[in-house]
Amino acid sequence: MKYRSTRGSKDNTLNSPSAIIQGLAPDGGLYVPLNFPEPNFKLEDLPKLSYKQIAAMVIALFFNDFSKEQIISSVTNAYNKQWDDRSIVPIEKHNGNFYMELFHGPTLAFKDIALQMLPQLMTRAVQIEKINRDIIILTATSGDTGTASMRGFANQKGTDVIVFYPEGGVSPVQLKQMLSQRGKNLQAFAIKGNFDDAQTEVKKIFNDKAFRERLKQNGYQFSSANSMNIGRLIPQISYYLYTYGQLVRRKEINLGDKVNFSVPTGNFGDILAGYYAKKLGLPINKLICASNENNVLTDFFETGEYDKRRKFHLTNAPAMDILVSSNLERLLFDLYDENDKQIASLMNQLTQRGHYQVNEDVLNELHQIFAADFANENQVKEEIKRVYNYDRYVIDPHTAIGSYVAQQYKQKTNDVTPMIIVSTASPYKFPETVYEAITGRDCPQSGVAAIKKLHEELGGQLSIGVRALFDHEAHMEKIINPENMEAAISSILNLK
Repeated sequence: MKYRSTRGSKDNTLNSPSAIIQGLAPDGGLYVPLNFPEPNFKLEDLPKLSYKQIAAMVIALFFNDFSKEQIISSVTNAYNKQWDDRSIVPIEKHNGNFYMELFHGPTLAFKDIALQMLPQLMTRAVQIEKINRDIIILTATSGDTGTASMRGFANQKGTDVIVFYPEGGVSPVQLKQMLSQRGKNLQAFAIKGNFDDAQTEVKKIFNDKAFRERLKQNGYQFSSANSMNIGRLIPQISYYLYTYGQLVRRKEINLGDKVNFSVPTGNFGDILAGYYAKKLGLPINKLICASNENNVLTDFFETGEYDKRRKFHLTNAPAMDILVSSNLERLLFDLYDENDKQIASLMNQLTQRGHYQVNEDVLNELHQIFAADFANENQVKEEIKRVYNYDRYVIDPHTAIGSYVAQQYKQKTNDVTPMIIVSTASPYKFPETVYEAITGRDCPQSGVAAIKKLHEELGGQLSIGVRALFDHEAHMEKIINPENMEAAISSILNLK
């Protein structure tokens, strides 16, 4: 399958292994299929298939440059014993909603779904393309992507991982996870700024032709583990298809029934995967974009204006502390009938002016497919408590945002379509907030110590992933200014 940039001519294409390796297009755009594929499955197939089978089916559909054997081995390695639930994605029903649990991988967050797969695809892509340079995975993170990419690529031959995260902008557990990852090829830096500062600088470094050439001369090449990388995005489609099939199999819905998904959203990758699932024929009524107090997307879906010129909030859902949602570009490319010049213009306006406005036709289409709302800090804690009080089910702050917005949507619209909430992280990743929400008391500790306090309150058995948090000591935090990120990379790689 051929891929093109959202900001480039359709005559300028590359195959899927090359798109995965490059991560970000040289013109700053994101790679998308030249022709969106026709589904290779029937809806009635989904209830019969395991998660691994659906994952292999999706990978084969979008990345058909890989052999059947390469895809099967990738899926087998990605979804193996590092998961604490054999189904990979359990689905729990609570108070009339379905919670799609995506946090049963090694780093306790939904990012594992794709970031256990991406290293497998990357390794085989390098083999297909016969690349003899080391791949440098350069990633900005608001918390979970950093840990998941480091875990996925740890000690992977021919690959180094360099992660940048906002100082003070990740939870204590997220920080412990990043700084305690073991692997000779892993580096993590805090930057003085927020996630958008880190992501902007990463994009700038990617687009620096002179620096890319210097890398090449030293035997290196950049790639990305953010959802900007198409190899990270596509595996996420699988859990939408799987969940629908499982609900049919369990007779919770009938085949062909429409469903809603409420998706906690920061960089727009997770919900975009849902949109792609809808394009493949999944009967989705509404994709509900759930934000925290950094509610730039809520305003966008209401007005059609994307405006990042606003106060940045550090919240109890740090993975969503984002004002520039990169994957929205892929959606707009689709809704603007693949007009690369229009997309390049909008993205340039965002960079130069801090905002852009979509036209009325696009706004109307957005309203047809999406709904949007947000939750503030107090509403997040209230939702955790509400869900817990109902039947002792515990959710993390990001999931709580999805859950709260889902409830608000139901009340406002009286829509009775079955609701699936995308549950993105284990509550033990954010023990301080969860403890406070369910007890009404401040948590006396933070980080790993707070996990122990929360566990004392909840009881039960800790998962393998949670127990692993107690095993390794964290490295000392390294803090730099954003303008020094390129110099840090040069130093790590000993560039000449």
